[in-house]
This record gives sequence, C-alpha cells and structure tokens, in this order.
Amino acid sequence: MPAITSTAPGKIIIFGEHAVVYGRPAIAVPVNQVRARAAIMAEPKKPPGEVFIDAPDIDLKTSLAELKEAHPIKQAIIGVKTSLGISNLPAFTVRITSTIPVSAGMGSGAAVSAAVIRALSTFLGHPLPDEEVSRLVYEVEKIHHGTPSGIDNTVITYAQPVYYVRGEPIERLFINRPITLVVGDTGISSSTADTVADVRRAWEANRTRYETYFNRIAEISKNARIIIESGDPEALGPLMDLNHDLLVEVGVSSPELDSLVETAREAGALGAKLSGGGRGGNMIALVPEETTSFVSNALKDGGAVKVFTTRIRNIEN
Repeated sequence: MPAITSTAPGKIIIFGEHAVVYGRPAIAVPVNQVRARAAIMAEPKKPPGEVFIDAPDIDLKTSLAELKEAHPIKQAIIGVKTSLGISNLPAFTVRITSTIPVSAGMGSGAAVSAAVIRALSTFLGHPLPDEEVSRLVYEVEKIHHGTPSGIDNTVITYAQPVYYVRGEPIERLFINRPITLVVGDTGISSSTADTVADVRRAWEANRTRYETYFNRIAEISKNARIIIESGDPEALGPLMDLNHDLLVEVGVSSPELDSLVETAREAGALGAKLSGGGRGGNMIALVPEETTSFVSNALKDGGAVKVFTTRIRNIEN
C-alpha cells in the first residue's frame, strides 16, 4: 500500500497580530513556498496500535506510546481517533518533514498538525472536512500557544487569505491585485506563547493604554482590507509602517527585527513590519516587483538568515 501524504502551507500575518487575541481583526495569508508534510505508511506486520513517529527535522524518532500526553503530534493523532470514534488504531509509521521555520511566526506547529490530521484521517478511510480539521488543529494550538487567536489553524487549514475576527465566521479576503512581499527571517526563535502571555500581563497592568493600541491596530486592519479589495496594494506600505510602530509600543519587537525593517525601507520597500509573535522570527516588506531582488539582497546583507519572496493572490488567479 502506498503512503498516504498530505501537506499544509505556512502562514504570515500581514496586519493585526496580538490585537487579534483581543477580538480585533487581522489579515493573514498562506505561504506556499514553505510547507509541512506528513506521510503515513501502513505496517501490516506489526501489532495493531503500534504507531511510530519519525520527524527528522526535530530529531524525533519514537513510538506514540512513549510520547508525553501533551505532545502536539500525539494530540493531533488522538484528536483524529476521537473525532472518528475509533477505539484502536492500525499499526503505521508517520514521517513528518517541514520547510517552515520553527518558532518564527509562520505557523509551523499548525501546519504540521493539519498535515498529520489530514493524512491520518485519509489513511483511516474517513477524510475529515475542513471545519473539523481546523477545530482539531486549534485544540493542538492550545499546547503551543496557551490562548491561541485561532488565526493559524484557520488560514492554514483553508489555505486562503482571510480577514479574521475571533469568534466570528471566517471571511475570505479577495485579493484584487497580487501583493508581493519579501520575508526576512531573523533566525531568532521566539515562543508565541511567551510573547502572548507577556502582552496579557502588560494589558492587565494597563488596560487603557493597551486597548488604545489594539483599537488603532484594528483600524489599520480594517483600512488594509479596503485597500486590498479595491486593488491598490501600494497604499498598504504606510499602514505596515504604522502597524510595526504600534507593535514596538506593545513590546513585541526586537533590535534585530527593527534593524531588518529599517533596512528594507531604505532599500526601497513601500513598507515593512514584524510578522507574528515578534521578539524574533520574521519580518515582511511590501515591495514593487522591480525592487524585489534589491530588497532581498539588502536583507541578506543586513543579517537575515533566510529571505524569500511570496506573491499573495487568489488561488484562481
């Protein structure tokens, strides 16, 4: 029997990170240049229930039984088992690989979960619908992030640009004209759970100040949606700059992120900001097509450990 495989994209948040945790809108898009992949191979000669996990990128080779109960991969597998009402799993090996940077704000954990959940449910003969995949990924995200916003599981499961407000129906974002972004990775790992928790403590200590920050970020996200859907992506640049400045005030930037953001602007980017949890991870720069290579090279020279370009568009485009 051939292996059953599934992949899931990474993601970047263009506008609204951190504020989205407090009910404000955010805009996020899939990044297909980086992906997680899960391949499941039946092991008919092994006893039922003997499940082996092979994840070389994180140096993990172990049986399901030996993993701690709170391990995200174990919870993804248990989630599928529970959702399908299966009492005993057949024997199989799941091999997990990913090109998505870990702890860099690109949804690596959610992508791995989505790939595993889809591959396993298909292997078991009952492919789960998107809504259930997203729900199960969200449950696993609680392990990664404590109080996740729900944006990672949503944009990665549906692999579509989304305008997301926590607790409200998903709104697919219409991309009138393609948007070109250069992504620069600081190479610094940062725990989203930790930054979210720190922001929570700061918000609790000074709610008036932080509610003002979040309200201003919300207005940026709302205006950005109008601009994106009207087909004037160049006008997003100043909004990205303003969003970054507010995230600096929120306390989630870092000297490395600030330096790369400034480098991108000086190299000709229309705007730039951190993306994701912050304090490391990635920044993004909005660029005209003709300056893509110039901005990319400037970011490499400025210390980014990885730089790539992604073009955001509707799938049918």
